[in-house]
Amino acid sequence: MITAAQMRAARALLGIDQRQLAEMAGVSLPTIQRMESSEGTVRGVIDSLTKLVEAFDRAGIELIGENVVSSGGGRGVRLKSQT
Repeated sequence: MITAAQMRAARALLGIDQRQLAEMAGVSLPTIQRMESSEGTVRGVIDSLTKLVEAFDRAGIELIGENVVSSGGGRGVRLKSQT
């Protein structure tokens, strides 16, 4: 679904810290900290993961999954087109 590296990269693109992301997603700061310290794919309660992905979507972040078309061929994040 989403990796810890994608979370950190998405936060960097938005210029926000973990506390701000927690507020945007409606989850606790320790939840965000735990997710970002995961190895590989983030594990957590489905409700929290859904809130996180939706918060990134509202903020204009597109999550690029494994085997999805991207210039580098791997996972990543990018800002959505502003059209």
